[in-house]
Amino acid sequence: MSETPTPKGPTPGAPTPEEHAAAYAGIRARLAAVIGSAERDAPCPLTPEWTVGDTLAHAVGVADDVVAGRIEGAATDPWTATQVNARRGRTIVELLAEWGECAPGVEQLMGQLPVEISGQIIFDAVTHEHDLRHAIAAGGAHESDAISIAAGWIAGAAKPRKAEMTPAIEIGYGGRRVVWGGGPVEVSLALSEFEFVRATSGRRSANQVLALGVPDPALVLANVIFSPAAFDVVE
Repeated sequence: MSETPTPKGPTPGAPTPEEHAAAYAGIRARLAAVIGSAERDAPCPLTPEWTVGDTLAHAVGVADDVVAGRIEGAATDPWTATQVNARRGRTIVELLAEWGECAPGVEQLMGQLPVEISGQIIFDAVTHEHDLRHAIAAGGAHESDAISIAAGWIAGAAKPRKAEMTPAIEIGYGGRRVVWGGGPVEVSLALSEFEFVRATSGRRSANQVLALGVPDPALVLANVIFSPAAFDVVE
């Protein structure tokens, strides 16, 4: 997860806390339905330093840390490494059981957290949902409520970081649009919400982004912590 802007009150048309909670619950339910028989030590190509089990352990660890209030250093390598290392010996079934214990607390907190932060939690969780779906060849859920919330969150969260970027880029995603950068818009894209979330988080290769007509793949990356995938990603 990354830094979020200072909350300035609800945005008209923004998802409600109840919708954030339901979206998070949906991520966990969908993953539980497809990952139970996965091999824990199978590679997870879109999180190449982690296995399938490690990536799931991170998602579970985020939930545990959020509920426990352990958010200092959130999104840093040491923070995520602690989550993964603490769960190395747990099976997929055990990890899902722990997530089931933590998740209701996360969902309850959605009503108390600024939407910028709850949106960030959903962005992280749904990103790893699809990293895991890719790893176990269980595609689907491209039009979930979580993807829609994640798309809106990353569009807004990235905008301040992109303010000085040139050339400016306009991205249509679903029925919405965002302009990143200053000065005249020189690049315009039209993407689905799913493709927007995946491309901006480094889940598409440089060649795939260039094929959209973008002169530099960095233009579509929402944060410097992301880089293009090392291979063409098909989901």
